[in-house]
Amino acid sequence: MRQFIGPNQMMAYLVMMAARLVELQRVLKPTGSIYLHCDPTASHYLKVVMDCIFGAENFKSEIVWRRQSAHSDSRRYGSVHDILLFFSKSEDYIWIDQYQAYDDDYVEQYYRYRDESGRRFMSGDLGAAGLQGGGYNYEWKGIVRTWRVPITTMQRLESENRIFYTRNGIPRIKRFLDEAKGMPMQDIWPDLESLRSWHAERLGYPTQKPVALLERILNASSNPGDVVLDPFAGCGTTIDAAQKLGRRWIGIDITHLSIALLKYRLENTHGLSAGKEYAIVGEPVDYTGALQLAQDDRYQFQWWALSLIRAKPQGGSAGSKQGKKGADGGVDGVLVFEDEAGGKANRALVQVKSGHVNAATIRDLIGTVNNEKAAIGILITLEEPSQPMKTAAAAAGFYHSPGWNVDYPRIQILTVNDLLTGRAQARHPSMNISFKQAARAQKDGLQPGLGLE
Repeated sequence: MRQFIGPNQMMAYLVMMAARLVELQRVLKPTGSIYLHCDPTASHYLKVVMDCIFGAENFKSEIVWRRQSAHSDSRRYGSVHDILLFFSKSEDYIWIDQYQAYDDDYVEQYYRYRDESGRRFMSGDLGAAGLQGGGYNYEWKGIVRTWRVPITTMQRLESENRIFYTRNGIPRIKRFLDEAKGMPMQDIWPDLESLRSWHAERLGYPTQKPVALLERILNASSNPGDVVLDPFAGCGTTIDAAQKLGRRWIGIDITHLSIALLKYRLENTHGLSAGKEYAIVGEPVDYTGALQLAQDDRYQFQWWALSLIRAKPQGGSAGSKQGKKGADGGVDGVLVFEDEAGGKANRALVQVKSGHVNAATIRDLIGTVNNEKAAIGILITLEEPSQPMKTAAAAAGFYHSPGWNVDYPRIQILTVNDLLTGRAQARHPSMNISFKQAARAQKDGLQPGLGLE
């Protein structure tokens, strides 16, 4: 494959994916399945890789998800779909039939009748001619023939208004559209639109998928209580769907920004708290862990530290391992809040430092807050602040919230150790809208999901 593709980004991506797919195949139960979501530029390469790892005999479907209705692409057909490659571990995989709504043409052709209440129905044969195993011989409404059902069932159908009579007086059974399961799910999914800015579940994560897409997959390939693993968890759509449908779950992501978004989503949508209903593995829990993260990767430390006060990172991207400096003027994160419902939004600017802080750091933060016309400046520091730093912060005075009629320190210094131990927290008006909140989940009569044990 390397000889064919060459040493380029696609080959690097396939090498990265192959190593992970080998491990995913190893941990997958014999009854399990894997769905790999990709775009058409990589799907054919990944299909070959997965054939090698999972076995071509375990390929089940290539699902085409039409994520939008139209797209304007120069000098080619509009690109409106993604691919989901569906493989199983063995032939003993879990499968629960799923159904989709009939299209309009099918409904018009086959469900062309309506009863007195307006319910659509098609008529089905009640005669048993040619039916293997015979039927029931009797007279019904002057017609003698062999019927599919006994006379007691015919009487019940009549009493329930489920018999339709043709012009010749032949009885046929009514099969109502609103009682039909629908068409067995096909491998083209045109009914699930990708998220737009106006969708309530959109959180602002660039690759976020609609929850309905993951619910369909989980309903088809797992049962309540089964374990669902998402090794590229992102903002947690798979975890959200698994929790809603009563599955146990494990989510993995390489960035602390994604971990923060997952925590917020589980809290906002399902009322779950880290350390109580579920565990986070790999996140610093004390000063030593924070110091190690800062030494290993300062951007990951920065994103993790911002999550301690639910601040939104500035610069970088949600799926990236690195941030960026420059136009942000030294601002690492921002807290957006409203002083009162419907009021004007205001900001607290956040800087994160893992070392080398002094009074000049505070003076620079004050200058940034003034230049940006922000309400509050917050410094999160791994080191303990010096007395000159505290003095400079205190000299900056207070921000007065007109909505809450409360004074908040204009410049705040928060140490990582104090945030972890709960000895300190960011002080600002309580309506923090930095991250869009996920809508509260509706249980729809389902049992709540099982947390990790």
